[in-house]
Amino acid sequence: MDNVTPLGGDVYEIDTRMAGYSGITAGYLILGDRPCLVETGTSTSAPVVREALTSLGVGPNDLATVVVTHIHLDHAGGVGDIAGHYPAAEIVVHEKGARHLADPSRLMASARMVWGDQLDRLFGRLAPTDAARIRTLGDTGSIDLGGGRTLSGHYSPGHAKHHVGLLDSFTGDLYVGDAAGVYLPETGDLRPATPPPDFDLQTALNSVALFGELGPQRLLFSHYGPVTDVDSTLERSAEELRIWVDLTTQAHTAGMDLDHAVAMVRDRTRERYAALATENEETAERFELLSGAPSNVAGIMHWLERTRPAAT
Repeated sequence: MDNVTPLGGDVYEIDTRMAGYSGITAGYLILGDRPCLVETGTSTSAPVVREALTSLGVGPNDLATVVVTHIHLDHAGGVGDIAGHYPAAEIVVHEKGARHLADPSRLMASARMVWGDQLDRLFGRLAPTDAARIRTLGDTGSIDLGGGRTLSGHYSPGHAKHHVGLLDSFTGDLYVGDAAGVYLPETGDLRPATPPPDFDLQTALNSVALFGELGPQRLLFSHYGPVTDVDSTLERSAEELRIWVDLTTQAHTAGMDLDHAVAMVRDRTRERYAALATENEETAERFELLSGAPSNVAGIMHWLERTRPAAT
């Protein structure tokens, strides 16, 4: 299949074709003794993911584990659908996200407030998962991949309070979710992902530092794909966080409203990203969808309003 890419070590990247785009969200199949799917993509992507698993020889009763780095709908929106199709699979998520997979009503209501009419087109609806099938991770935890191979969970809540990184003991691959930002392989751009309501700068920097301390051999971005230059990529991730926070702080201090802050930050960061200079409008549109300036600035402003109230 043209949306399945072997990455070595029995790891396969699956383009989930989110909202019909290529290169938006990746799921990853670890095809060991106990096959494990990392990230499901959206609910509308579930048929694409199922077809990819079938092409790799994984039948309905073969998938042992589904694990998500966090419960945002572009990563976990398909959990309920995938769980229904693979009845033997255990569903693994951080303990702070588990209740939302069992009862998605609050999560979906919140997403509807943010995305409005775009919600159905971009993400679809997260179906509930039987709570008895959900296993939770805490600050750490381990997933058995069979043959002595494990996927260890590492709490990394800078992007979201229910976020974990996942380290493969065999390959050294680190599944970074959104905690290291959004990577665009065509241009090599890396941009932060700082949406409301959970973003916290120091926590985000600590998460990036933790990823470095784990000594991964490769970073597997959910958005999007593998990166082997680990150290410089994590350094860039921390740098991007600081730049966006510094600029948004300037806007906050100046009393700008969100729209003006977004315009200022977008203008002053534009030259950092080749994707925004390309003549390929789809690439630029995809980059903005993956890590949009309005969402990033709103998340930082929300954090600033909690931690640095404006003077009256």
